[in-house]
Amino acid sequence: LVVVMVGLPARGKSYIVKKLKRYLSWLGFQTKIFNVGDRRRLAGSADEYETAAEARGRLQRRERADDGREAPCSGCSSPGGSGDNDAAAQCAQCDTRHSSAFFDPDNKKAKQIREQVALEVFEDLLRWLQAGGQIAIHDATNSTIERRQALISRLKSETDVNLMFVESICNDRDIINRNIKLKTHSPDYVGIDPDAAEADFRARLRNYERAYRTIGAAEERLDVQYCKIIDVGKKVIAYNIQGFLESQVVFYLMNMNLEPRVIYITRHGESEDNAAGRIGGDASLSAGGEQYARALARFIDRRRLDFAVEVEEYNRQVAQSLCSTASSTPGTCSEAESAGAHSTAADALRLEQSLLSRRVQPGFEVWTSMLKRTMETAEYFDPHIYRVKNIKSLNEIYAGKCEGMTYQEIARDFPEEFEARQLDKFYYRYPGIGGESYADVVLRLQQVIVELERIRHSVLLVTHRAMARTLLAYFMDIPTTHMPDMELPLGYVYACEPRPFGNHLRVWRYVPHLDDFEEIDAAAALRIRYPQTLPSSTSAPPLPSPAETAYSARN
Repeated sequence: LVVVMVGLPARGKSYIVKKLKRYLSWLGFQTKIFNVGDRRRLAGSADEYETAAEARGRLQRRERADDGREAPCSGCSSPGGSGDNDAAAQCAQCDTRHSSAFFDPDNKKAKQIREQVALEVFEDLLRWLQAGGQIAIHDATNSTIERRQALISRLKSETDVNLMFVESICNDRDIINRNIKLKTHSPDYVGIDPDAAEADFRARLRNYERAYRTIGAAEERLDVQYCKIIDVGKKVIAYNIQGFLESQVVFYLMNMNLEPRVIYITRHGESEDNAAGRIGGDASLSAGGEQYARALARFIDRRRLDFAVEVEEYNRQVAQSLCSTASSTPGTCSEAESAGAHSTAADALRLEQSLLSRRVQPGFEVWTSMLKRTMETAEYFDPHIYRVKNIKSLNEIYAGKCEGMTYQEIARDFPEEFEARQLDKFYYRYPGIGGESYADVVLRLQQVIVELERIRHSVLLVTHRAMARTLLAYFMDIPTTHMPDMELPLGYVYACEPRPFGNHLRVWRYVPHLDDFEEIDAAAALRIRYPQTLPSSTSAPPLPSPAETAYSARN
């Protein structure tokens, strides 16, 4: 499958692409992003590549600008430019390399380069699929009918490769302005004054808007599949969706939201089986587990209130920043989006009130499995504040015949099974009726993940080691091959906060003698313990992925 992104800059395409890649990889599909912007930056100036003399001249101009001997370029607002706004000139010598004039639809030379780069990346994408990849994402604006038709025509010669367009449309001016602020930190504007970078990016955006055509009748006449995501999933339009993978993409994207929230993940308190070193089972908590359960409820109470304060302060800072932009920068959005409205003091006030009204939702849920040790861990949460749900999908991985045994007993009684598990923990399935593998657990948790993406408030998941590994592998984009070897001991709380460029992780560790939690370094906490015994070249191949056995996964 080839997923081709469509949409204007600052409309959340990168956000969608990264989430989609993370989800599909977690499901077991070989997925890769092919970003046209990264390749375009390598193309250099409008002459495609700098000569050595041009590079030396650019560096000399930067030095003079740093010494205050040369004013910023009026054409692209960065040092060393020509100051000529003519499309042909397009600030080719400028430090931004690709100023806003490079994206002028009337700039024929720059347009040719952009089209060439997009097609080169598309060829790379197809070569990767031919080498065994399953899902490739073409990450670019692809905002013209001509570009999209060129990609469709190129795919006609490829067999067994399906095409799907995903267009991100955003009419929320608050979100657009926040995205523009983030864009000033992109690789295009390294070393550029943030205000100058924002002015240049807004000029680039206006150039894109002149040529932009949304997906519609032209693509429908060619019978292509497409999905439009409007205002981060508030409205979704799906057309001609036929394949299994395509339907998975649409279903997942329908459940996105940008509400501030935290996904807390912890294992249950110590159980009697934990103390005895036994796996599985349905034992109750030990005395130490009861102590952890009481401390966990107190800790989440504090974190719930602290996070509300953090969001309030963040919204206030963003509102102040955007109000400054809305008051001083004309044309902060296109005429189509603003319906003729202009950025005025009234707009600035509305913007501030809108952002400050976006507070943490009052709801906070606690999810447990259906096993006693997790339900007992959640007993100390106030039911007037927290809604507790018991979900069977969060049950621990089922060990079949090995339920209730220690690993030493498994090695003694089932030596072949013990060795097979050491060779491939992800695909290994425990023997006996109902025995599961980590690959099975991924499929079992698929609906849980979608629900976690859909909800607009924070949630605490009290679950088990295999479940915690699988969930954290999704949120932190950890390869499934490493998932079973993540060290996640009892007594840790992992907090995943969705942010524009990925999930931010914080980790707390329970300290028994303090009967409280302390924050520790998140990177150090997510350790992976690699197995000492590695698969040999003569070992049997691993079980196929459930994504391959349960479904016919087409490219």
